[in-house]
Amino acid sequence: MVMNRRGTSLRDRLPFRLGTTSYVLPAEIVPNVEFLASRVDDVELVLFESDEVSDLPGEQAIRTLKQVAATNGLTYTVHLPLDIQLGASDEAERRRSVGKCLRTIERVAPLAPLAHIVHFHQGEPGDVASSDAARWRANLAASVSEFIDAGVDPKSLCVETLDYAFELVEGLVFEHGLSICLDVGHVLMLGQPLESYLDRYLGRTRVVHLHGATKSGDHRDISVMETGQLRMLLSRLCSETTPERVVTLEVFNQRDFETSLGVLEKLVTWEKPH
Repeated sequence: MVMNRRGTSLRDRLPFRLGTTSYVLPAEIVPNVEFLASRVDDVELVLFESDEVSDLPGEQAIRTLKQVAATNGLTYTVHLPLDIQLGASDEAERRRSVGKCLRTIERVAPLAPLAHIVHFHQGEPGDVASSDAARWRANLAASVSEFIDAGVDPKSLCVETLDYAFELVEGLVFEHGLSICLDVGHVLMLGQPLESYLDRYLGRTRVVHLHGATKSGDHRDISVMETGQLRMLLSRLCSETTPERVVTLEVFNQRDFETSLGVLEKLVTWEKPH
C-alpha cells in the first residue's frame, strides 16, 4: 500500500503506477529504494555516468534492487545519463553518447525497467531554431536507429519533453515508434498549453513527470501548481490510462515528496473498481 505520513492509502485508488525518484533521501540508490518500496509502485533510477563520476549500480546493488522489487511488487523506470548529445554534429561525440546510454541500459537490464527516459538535448541555445535543425534531427535519428539495432525496444525509449516545443522531434518519435515522457513542469515553464500536449501526446505517453515549477526553481512539490490545472491533469490521467503508465513525482527531497503525496490525497477522487 502507498501510505503518506498521515496513513492514507493512495495505491489501490490509482489507475496508474505512482512513482518518485531514487534521490528522495540524501543517500545512495539502494537505501532510497528500500525506503520507498512500501510507498510507491515505481522508482525512477536517476543514473549518470561521466569520466569523473558514476552512480551506475554494481552487481550486488542490482541483485538487491531486484529482490526489493520482487518482495514489494515494485517496478523501475530508468533515467538515462544527462550528459549526452545524441544529436551532436560531431560524430565521435554522438557515438560516445549512444555508447553511454547503451551501457546503462545493459547494466539495469536484470531489473526489467518499464521505461528508459532519454533527453534529446538541443545542444547550444538556439540550435533547433537554426538552419542546422534538420541536421540535428538527422543525427538524432541515427542515434535512435543504433539503439534499435542494439536490441532496445523502441516503446521502452521515452523521449522527454524539454525546453523546446515538442513538435520539433515528434515526427522522429512517431516514425520510430518511440514513447514519450511528458514532463508537466517543463511544459508549463515553456509556456505551452498543457491540455494541448495531453490531447496530442497522452496516448503515446508511457511516463509522466509531475512536479512543481516556478520562476525561482524547478522540481518542487506539486502544491505550487495551479489547482484547476492539476485537477484537469489528474482527471485525464485517471480516465485515459493505459497499462503500466507511470506517474513519477519527480522531486529530490523527502519534504517535497511528502507534500506532493498530501496534495494527491486531497485531489484524487477516482476510485479503482473492485
